[in-house]
Amino acid sequence: MWRNRNVWIILSGEMIAGLGLWTGIIGNLEFLQEKVPSDFVKALILSIGLLAGIIAGPLAGRIIDQSKKKTILIVAGFGRLFSVVFMLLAISTGSVWWMVAFIITIQLSATFYFPALQSTIPLIVKDDDLLTMNGMHMNVATIARVAGTALAGVMLVYWSLASLYWVSMLAYALLLGFTMFLRIDEEKKGRGENGQKEKRGGFIEVFPVLKAFPAVGMTLVMTMIPLLFLGSFNLIVINISEIQDSSSIKGLIYTFEGIAFMIGSFVVKLITKKWKTTVILFFFASMVAVAEFMLYFADNIVITLAAFAVLGFSLGCFFPTAMVIFQKQMPKAYHGRFFSFRNMLERVMFQIVLLSAGAFLDILGLQTMVIIFGMISLSLTLLFFIQMKRRNIILEHQVKAEPAAEII
Repeated sequence: MWRNRNVWIILSGEMIAGLGLWTGIIGNLEFLQEKVPSDFVKALILSIGLLAGIIAGPLAGRIIDQSKKKTILIVAGFGRLFSVVFMLLAISTGSVWWMVAFIITIQLSATFYFPALQSTIPLIVKDDDLLTMNGMHMNVATIARVAGTALAGVMLVYWSLASLYWVSMLAYALLLGFTMFLRIDEEKKGRGENGQKEKRGGFIEVFPVLKAFPAVGMTLVMTMIPLLFLGSFNLIVINISEIQDSSSIKGLIYTFEGIAFMIGSFVVKLITKKWKTTVILFFFASMVAVAEFMLYFADNIVITLAAFAVLGFSLGCFFPTAMVIFQKQMPKAYHGRFFSFRNMLERVMFQIVLLSAGAFLDILGLQTMVIIFGMISLSLTLLFFIQMKRRNIILEHQVKAEPAAEII
């Protein structure tokens, strides 16, 4: 795998783009904190981009399955690059509306980019290398997040807010350059095992495929549990910063969570040798709830950082495992539409969680909200476990004795 030039191009591009992405996100939080006092209004502004992604999701899935993945990645890269112009205008004019335009365009680009990237990975590495590749890709993204947030913190002290977005623009331009060097063999794309051209229908065709592969459907539902925390992540970080009266805590939180995520994504390969996939997913979904409960003590810096470390480690074990199930058990002909559907579903959840968190923070406060979220996460984990046992769904992705499980 490590001799594959495409692997190095994707990982290098992710590192560079991640630096730009996270310097921009810290810039967004600073801009919102300065211009918008209400948490609910902050949530509304952030949710507008998610709504645009939800609307474009079905179209994105169909286009990704019908087009070359490299072409989609390049066009989406241009969209990302162009979107930064709106944020530079927002800073120069002090207008939140330009920020709204920025959020919409960058989310639309992401709606095409990430499903295309997730569909590309199985085309460039062998099935046996998928867990390693997913873990490394997430690790690189996490390293970029830690480095990007640290860089943004330093830049905000010495430079202007606009400088963060110039860094983002440079990073997105470099990502575009890396993407153009990809070589993806898509000659067999759109053909079944008999070599016949497959008919590519609409986005709705994902649903019968999910019924035919219940393990994929169950895993997809399971990934909604961490989104309760992730959807409100940025608002929680802003609130903790205000509770502890410290702007530096933002960078520390991202750093602790990011490092713990990287450790988890490395350790999960060892864990899979002793634990079943089912145990990994349900145990670490429960640990996300534990992290939420720990934030009841958000005024204590040690417990706060420990909570985000628990979250990061849990996600580092949970998401690479779930991604392998998606990439191995879902037929490749449906990858574009499936990953677009997954992204759209995540955006719907983010939308609901973001708006709910904004309202809870304004009305109830952070400590009450995290207890409510923790109870919901534990309840959902138990409910999904019961459903899995009742329907006799097997999540194991390492079973190789039944190669017939594919739709032709």
